[in-house]
Amino acid sequence: MTDQQPTPYELEFSRIFDAPRELVFRCMIEPEHLTHFWGPTGVSAPLENIHVDAQPGGVFETVMVRDDDASEYATCATYLEVSEPDRLVWREAHSGITVTTIFSALDGDLTEVHIHQTNVPEAFRNTAAQAGFLSSLDRFALYLDQLIGTSVP
Repeated sequence: MTDQQPTPYELEFSRIFDAPRELVFRCMIEPEHLTHFWGPTGVSAPLENIHVDAQPGGVFETVMVRDDDASEYATCATYLEVSEPDRLVWREAHSGITVTTIFSALDGDLTEVHIHQTNVPEAFRNTAAQAGFLSSLDRFALYLDQLIGTSVP
């Protein structure tokens, strides 16, 4: 990583999770995990609406459903790179966003996840959209805490 700031069309997020890197990575490519945390607070991602083929050229598809009015928001992306358990790269068809996620193992079974988004449309760069994205990382942390607490490998 560098000390350079992202351009206005790029966003970067980092979070440290109290879970082993292999588990954090698997949670990002397995629908049975994604259904528990994918999307911001106030939406759900029903398992039947998540399709993942985690290989270059494979698809990542979800439909998020708002809890309050059942509005649906679909995402369809193509994996450009899958290097387990280190790196995922995909491009979203509808928005043109390319997402690069790096998973770094830290001491004590901690994992740093660094997400770099490029070609981010203006609608996704505002404070509310970024807060929604950060709330999905909060949901992910809570889900990982539940997994670790129940000794799920």
